Amino acid sequence: MKLVFAGTPEVAVPALDALLASGRHEVAAVVTRPDAPAGRGRRLVASPVAQRAEEAGIEVLKPARPRDEEFLARLREIAPDCCPVVAYGALLPKVALDIPARGWVNLHFSLLPAWRGAAPVQHSLMAGDQVTGASTFLIEEGLDSGPVYGVVTEDIRPTDTSGDLLTRLAFAGAGLLAATMDGIEDGTLKAVPQPIEGITLAPKIQVEDAHVDFAAPALRVDRVVRGCTPAPGAWTVFRGERLKLIQVTPLPDHIDLAPGQLAAGKNNVYAGTGSYAVELLWVQPQGKKPMKAADWARGVRIAPGEVLGV
Repeated sequence: MKLVFAGTPEVAVPALDALLASGRHEVAAVVTRPDAPAGRGRRLVASPVAQRAEEAGIEVLKPARPRDEEFLARLREIAPDCCPVVAYGALLPKVALDIPARGWVNLHFSLLPAWRGAAPVQHSLMAGDQVTGASTFLIEEGLDSGPVYGVVTEDIRPTDTSGDLLTRLAFAGAGLLAATMDGIEDGTLKAVPQPIEGITLAPKIQVEDAHVDFAAPALRVDRVVRGCTPAPGAWTVFRGERLKLIQVTPLPDHIDLAPGQLAAGKNNVYAGTGSYAVELLWVQPQGKKPMKAADWARGVRIAPGEVLGV
């Protein structure tokens, strides 16, 4: 098939690579979000997908909005058979959805209908799921509600962050998306409607969602930290300034600290929660680089009874 691939962040690059390497299909062009400011100089930088496409000598389309007539006209000229999508980042209007003969097929990082929305991996971790996966489905006008072509599953490991899990899903999902294109081309795959039971939503994680509540149980604190790492970053407050929490570990045998109360040893830092304590392993003070929590504690000289979150 002639394909136009749509995607933007680094997590979409493995799927583009898989399609380029498949040998069965032609990736005629790539659609991605416009260049965005990055770094200290805030200069405009092309998306990871755009950079990879340019390396491969593929035409790159960067519409400000996918309903722009210039973009739609070019898409009609290319006349793709199908448009595979991975984390493109913009809502596709019906006029665009109608152009490819076999539609737009999205690789979504959940087992649909669970966790429809922008942040499925983060929500899956924060909810304490033990298994997740990726799904390919035919895009329709509803939110991630189209019929499903295929799935792969992935166990969630006890120390997984959203970054860890998303990386594994990106590579597993790349193979699934390539296989889905093959199955659509040769007619062996038929999209199956999603169940109406088990629908959960995964909206974008806001900064306030990443605020750690130490009155919650230790397992919840751990899940929020892992789910929000690396982005947007779990955080609390210490002495009036934001403190990012990069890694913690629950300690079921350590129960003698009040919620948020800190205790520092020579090489360890503990914080109480609504159940038992967690050990702080890596933190990032405001305006500084990530550091071991024990080094941070030695620098700030935690006083007896000091607490996080105030």
